[in-house]
Amino acid sequence: MDIKQTTQQKTMKQQMYDILLAISWGNLAKTYFAKSPSWFYHKMDGRDGNGKPTEFNLEERAELKGALVDLSNRIRRAADSIDL
Repeated sequence: MDIKQTTQQKTMKQQMYDILLAISWGNLAKTYFAKSPSWFYHKMDGRDGNGKPTEFNLEERAELKGALVDLSNRIRRAADSIDL
């Protein structure tokens, strides 16, 4: 099994482990997806509100990637604005 297959089997929450507590996921859901925080958390956990398996579709994955890149750029700009 290659690394790409292993990554696809993990939930998005597992893939985001390193930054999980550093980001307001509810705010990200509203700002970038125009969805509720609960919708987003269910997608992250890989289970919908009824406990059935769910995941981000390809379009949603691209949107999440873009949101994280945008957020990282905003953080970089904020850091660069700090005078030393």
